[in-house]
Amino acid sequence: MQSNLLRNRRLGLALLVVGGVFVASCSGSSDSVAQDTQDSVAETQTTIPETTTTTIPVVRAPLTGAAAVDETVLERPAMVVKIDNHPRARPQWGLNQADIVFEENVEMLTRFAAVFHSQGSDPVGPIRSGRMQDIDLLGSLNKPLFVWSGGNEQVTTAIRKSWLVDLSHSVANEAGGYRRESSRNAPHNLLAETTKLWSLAPVDAKAPLPQFEYRADTEAVTTNSKPTGAVKISMDGVKVMWEWNPDLLIFVRSQDDKPHVDMQDVRVSAQNVVVMSVVYSKSGSSPVAKSTGSGEVWLYTAGVLVQGTWERLDPEKPFIFKDIKGEIIKLTPGRTWVEVIRPKSAANLAPGVDPMSVKYP
Repeated sequence: MQSNLLRNRRLGLALLVVGGVFVASCSGSSDSVAQDTQDSVAETQTTIPETTTTTIPVVRAPLTGAAAVDETVLERPAMVVKIDNHPRARPQWGLNQADIVFEENVEMLTRFAAVFHSQGSDPVGPIRSGRMQDIDLLGSLNKPLFVWSGGNEQVTTAIRKSWLVDLSHSVANEAGGYRRESSRNAPHNLLAETTKLWSLAPVDAKAPLPQFEYRADTEAVTTNSKPTGAVKISMDGVKVMWEWNPDLLIFVRSQDDKPHVDMQDVRVSAQNVVVMSVVYSKSGSSPVAKSTGSGEVWLYTAGVLVQGTWERLDPEKPFIFKDIKGEIIKLTPGRTWVEVIRPKSAANLAPGVDPMSVKYP
């Protein structure tokens, strides 16, 4: 009996040892599988790279503040073309392609200094003579190409000594695309081509600096403004009116109570109209606008009128426009016309007012 008991104890002990080895074996296998699985997952995980959003800045034309259609042309110099506004010179070529147009009083008429940079016009004109006032008026454009038909000896000498680059008819001629338009009578028929004229720029010519400050796309017009319908201006020998077109969001121009259209029968228009009062003196029989110093300005943009002052102490620096609170007036990106008027020569019309009911001042 003792022999059987001893034999049973030995068998239980053996089973216990075997069971312990089995459990240990199973336990070790489980840990190994779990570790292998973790390692496998770690090895198969894909690292997702961090991504950043890059915003490509909009390249804007310096003389319009608008997104450039052709960035390759922005390094070229500005070009100013003196365009005739005699009744026999109408309609003109190129006024709707200019970034900026200055309208200045001459001898009982007006003349345009059309500034081209972001785009050109082939042809452009009719081209007429320069004036003494052009030197200071255009001085902030960084030595622009100056396209004109010539002038008297005094004016010619002064312009050739100035910062304006002379590309007159006598200098550029055929290389600048100058020609006489057979459908018009001289002297109101001289045309040229901006493409050819730009090819004559000096090798050290530089692009113009911005002339105005512009609002950002989401920026509101200054609160120091009031809605407008139109402005009527008495220039020398020409009655000018700019009307706000709320459908097109631009100002459209009339001359002597008739729509002013270009050679393509398109209404002359602009996003901004700057009505700048200056003092005119005389050089012989020619008016000379004083474009340095300060004076009153009415700035029309986005369907409103902002009243304030203009200031420029250095003719090689741009005009500074401030509202009645002394804050910089910002323009709408786009084309700008600058009416260089005599004091008290403009009348503002509120929205809804019939323009025919208001006399020119």
